[in-house]
Amino acid sequence: MNEKIRHEIREWGESILIAFILAMIIRTFVVQAFKIPSGSMKPTFTEGDRILVNRFIYRFKEPATGDIIVFKYPEDVKKDFVKRLIAKSGETVEIREGGIYVNDKRVNEPHVIRETYYYNRGDYGKAGQKFKVPSDSYYVLGDNSASSRDSRYWGFVPRKNLLGRAFLIYWPINRIRVITNDK
Repeated sequence: MNEKIRHEIREWGESILIAFILAMIIRTFVVQAFKIPSGSMKPTFTEGDRILVNRFIYRFKEPATGDIIVFKYPEDVKKDFVKRLIAKSGETVEIREGGIYVNDKRVNEPHVIRETYYYNRGDYGKAGQKFKVPSDSYYVLGDNSASSRDSRYWGFVPRKNLLGRAFLIYWPINRIRVITNDK
C-alpha cells in the first residue's frame, strides 16, 4: 500500500473516531433523542413522536412545576418515561374531583395542567388521600390521565433518576415544534 493511501485511511479513521467521541459526549451530557411509545402524554405527544431532551439543564437549575421531564422509571430503571412534573419535594398533593391540589390549592395554570379530568387511581392517587412528596423526589402525571401509568400508581421519581427536560419534537415533520410548559 502506498504512503498516500495509508495517510488518507489514517485521516479518515481519526475523523471518524473524533466524530464518534463527540457524539457520545453530546448524547451523554448535552442532548438525547427519545421516541414516544404510548399515548400517555396526549395531546402534548402522540405515539411515534420523536423528541430531543436537554440532559444538562438540571445540573444548573431545579426542575420547574409543569416541565415535561424524562426519567428512569422507578420500578425498572432500564426503561425511560416521559411525564409532566406536578409537585416537588416537600409539597403535598391531592387529586380531588378530577382536579390536582398542591399544598391545598387547586392547580389551574395551563402550563401545569390542561383541561383534563385526573382520575383517582393507584396507591398514590386515591380519593381523599393527601401525601407529601419525599425529599429529592417528584410527583409526575401523564397529560392523558385516563391512560397513563404515572405517580398515581408507583409513587415518586427520585432526583437521581432524572435524565432531562423535553424541548423539541423533531419528527414527524408535521409535528415539529419547540416544547414549552404551556402545552
